[in-house]
Amino acid sequence: MRIVFCGTGEIGAPALHALLASKKHTIVGVITQPDKPAGRDLKPRMSAIKQIALAQNLPVQQPEKLRSAAALEDLRALAPDLMVVAAYGQILPKSVLETPRLGCLNLHASLLPRHRGASPIHAAILSGDHETGITVMYMDEGLDTGDILLAQNLAIGLDETTGQLHDRLAALAAPCLIEALDLLEAGNAPRIPQENSLATYAAKLKKTDGLLDWHEPAEDIATRIRAMSPWPGAYTHLNGQTLKIHAAKTDPASGPTGEILASEPGVLRVACGSGSLILESLQLQGRKRLPAAEFLRGHPLPPGTRLDLSFPPAP
Repeated sequence: MRIVFCGTGEIGAPALHALLASKKHTIVGVITQPDKPAGRDLKPRMSAIKQIALAQNLPVQQPEKLRSAAALEDLRALAPDLMVVAAYGQILPKSVLETPRLGCLNLHASLLPRHRGASPIHAAILSGDHETGITVMYMDEGLDTGDILLAQNLAIGLDETTGQLHDRLAALAAPCLIEALDLLEAGNAPRIPQENSLATYAAKLKKTDGLLDWHEPAEDIATRIRAMSPWPGAYTHLNGQTLKIHAAKTDPASGPTGEILASEPGVLRVACGSGSLILESLQLQGRKRLPAAEFLRGHPLPPGTRLDLSFPPAP
């Protein structure tokens, strides 16, 4: 099949590599988001998908809006049989969806209809799900509402972060895509309607979603720390400075909310709404990430120190 690969995020990279390795299909073009400023120097950075495409001498298109007349004309000129979409970052209009002969397939990092939307991996961890997976779906004009071609489950580790789960899901997406394409070519690919009454939504995250509320139970805060790693990152405030929390584990000790209960070498315990957290890896604003023991040597936090308890009210 003549395939256009449409993606931006790194989660699509293994699937693109799998297509490149396949002898059954030809990638006739790659569509990705325009280069965007990133890093401390804010220099434009190519997406992971663009880097792979250029290394393989594939034609790359980066329209500001894929729905534009020029972008649509460029897509039609590729005469694709199928478009494969993975974390592209734009909702595709009907005019685009109908251009490939066989339509468009999306690789979604959840077991649809659970966690439709932009942040399904974060949402799965935040919700305390025991499993997630990859869904290959036929795209329609809705937000992840199309019929399901196939889905593959994946158990979520007890201490797994979003970053770790992302990488495992990315690896799983590649064989799922190849299996889906084989089913399409054989003419026996299923179309399973989603049960809309079971749908949940995972909105695009903001930086402020990483702010910790020490009034919550320790288990919930520990879950948020895992869910926000590596982005947007979990954080609190200490003496007016941002303090990132990269890793923590729960502890049954209790005390005044947000108060440092212990700061012995290697043990930095903070009281929560119920229970407490032992902070294992921290990063003060403008400094490097450090294990708790090393952090305390440079930034002593005696018992009784209070972290900032301010938290924005719910909208």
